[in-house]
Amino acid sequence: MTDDSVWLQDMTWEEIQEKIQISSKTILLPFGSTEQHGPHLPLGTDTMVAMTLAEDAASKTNVPVAPPLWFGWSPHHMVLPGTITIRPEILAEMAFDIISSLHHHGFENFVLINGHRIVNITWMQMAGERAKRELGVKLAIFDPAYMSKTITDQLGWGAVGHAEEIEGSHMMYRYPDLVKMDRAIDNPHPNAKLYSVDPSYREDTLCYVPSSPEEMKKLTLKSKGTTGEPSKATLEGGKIYHDHLVSRLVQVITMLQEKN
Repeated sequence: MTDDSVWLQDMTWEEIQEKIQISSKTILLPFGSTEQHGPHLPLGTDTMVAMTLAEDAASKTNVPVAPPLWFGWSPHHMVLPGTITIRPEILAEMAFDIISSLHHHGFENFVLINGHRIVNITWMQMAGERAKRELGVKLAIFDPAYMSKTITDQLGWGAVGHAEEIEGSHMMYRYPDLVKMDRAIDNPHPNAKLYSVDPSYREDTLCYVPSSPEEMKKLTLKSKGTTGEPSKATLEGGKIYHDHLVSRLVQVITMLQEKN
């Protein structure tokens, strides 16, 4: 492997064997999706978010990162081309098999990093609970929306949506060559009685259920896939957001290692 690579796929099996001990048997697992992200962000945005957080935190803690899972549960984005959706029961089985394989070789501490917002969390929880129960591993699920609630207000961003100023800012900072902000379309959040998908929302709300393609069609075609205000995205905000999340992820890694 290259001297500075944290990626499992770049290492030989002998290097992995050494990493298991150096990392205190800890590994990061990035999960994302391949789905439309408006006319200004790439389809791989969610996976890239998980990858860049994993990569920077791994470099600071000397732990390896497993290859990312590029697919998520995305039925509500099938209106626009390029989206690939995998059934959540399949994803839960895949996640468990990944954890089981790595545990077989000696890893004991797993941080599952989610780039696909609340849609991935349910099946990640299912896989995580099973892994803890059947394999006896230590495991945490790290989600950017849940782990950035202390800073979003100061950044002046609106609620969690899709391809909005939050994702736009992060991508501008980490993957600027893939961002086409001149094509971004603002689509402010519509008022929805007793309903929000934002983890930081403080009012009463129903639980999230992915919309059907038919429900999404009118809104998606109008905004070309955006919910929120990507015009508010800034490079500076993306850096603050990214650095905050990486620092929190380092904390989570350290917490798991200290439990050994």
